[in-house]
Amino acid sequence: MKQRSDVIVVGGGAIGLSTAFELAQEGVSVRLLEKGRCGREASWAGAGMIIPGNSLKARTPEARLRSLSYELWPDLTDKLQSQTDVDSEFCICGGLEVQFEQSPMSSDVQRWQDDGIEAALLSPNALAQLEPRCSRKLRSGYHLPAMAQVRNPRHLRALQAACVSSGVQIEESTEVVGFTTPNGRVTEVQTSGGSFVSNSVCICSGAWTSQLLQGTRFAFPIQPVRGQMVMLKCNPLPFGHIIQMGPRYLVPRSDGRALIGSTEEWVGFEKRTTAGAVAGLIDFATSVIPDLADATIERTWAGLRPGSPDGVPFIGLVPGLENMFVAAGHFRNGLQNSPGTARFLRQLVLDQAPSLNPADFVHTQTDSPTPEVTEVV
Repeated sequence: MKQRSDVIVVGGGAIGLSTAFELAQEGVSVRLLEKGRCGREASWAGAGMIIPGNSLKARTPEARLRSLSYELWPDLTDKLQSQTDVDSEFCICGGLEVQFEQSPMSSDVQRWQDDGIEAALLSPNALAQLEPRCSRKLRSGYHLPAMAQVRNPRHLRALQAACVSSGVQIEESTEVVGFTTPNGRVTEVQTSGGSFVSNSVCICSGAWTSQLLQGTRFAFPIQPVRGQMVMLKCNPLPFGHIIQMGPRYLVPRSDGRALIGSTEEWVGFEKRTTAGAVAGLIDFATSVIPDLADATIERTWAGLRPGSPDGVPFIGLVPGLENMFVAAGHFRNGLQNSPGTARFLRQLVLDQAPSLNPADFVHTQTDSPTPEVTEVV
């Protein structure tokens, strides 16, 4: 007899686990299928940065999703800690965007302010007051006091434990290999460990979504984008804010560790670190915080982000299938936007009033070409 549940969630990253947890809180029976181990792909590989948002002023789909997520993070982390005793170290630490050249950043600050988010331009002297160990060669920057962070591996561990204690059936090392879809409806999910049936299916499989759904009527142009990371150990840590320079960043941890990220590389499903990329990240870090030159290199790793053509994730029904939903294509913002995505997806699955406009996350069919292989360090 095939095993049945109300909802099957495919994918055990931050979005899949968060969605399973949201559904379980509504009394729904949930089975989560993960081809490897839960929380060990892009969600684990990132740095846990949480960019601020303001739902009252957000003007774009991305900003509205980010704002919803930002507002959910504090209560979610409190709930997970009370249920699991895992402290994910969520905190508002503030963030800085910096440049070595004297660049006009007033328009960037104005955009944040227009979205109802506190932001302030920084002179070199003001920057030095906030971060005294920053390089004196930095010439421009701005401050986002409400930027937050979370220890993402701990958050994922808490999510998984909370799912289990809430009754979610988690099947790890269980790869989905196909779907039975007569008459525009999923009736069976076929896996390496047998077949499962449910009323609804949620696809939260990150960079693997396009492969998984290639047999459906809609082509999901989600590309894996490799991001390499470096972890340093330095006590005492010579900075306390998240520091960004375009796509690269430094994130301080409370235990004297610093994360350096991240590359953007369209190299397919090749998940490995390279000497050139790691060297580039370390050069970036030491150019911004010279004292990090004496830090110990503890670890390097890489993850595969799910990139979408326009940067907006796919969230909603899979075209042509009345009971299959998808949430994928968040690129660099999957962990950050996982609370809002899970809340929104739960509302769609259970036909509840949605917190976001479903039309914002419906994409038209696209034949966008695959980006050329490139590397940004």
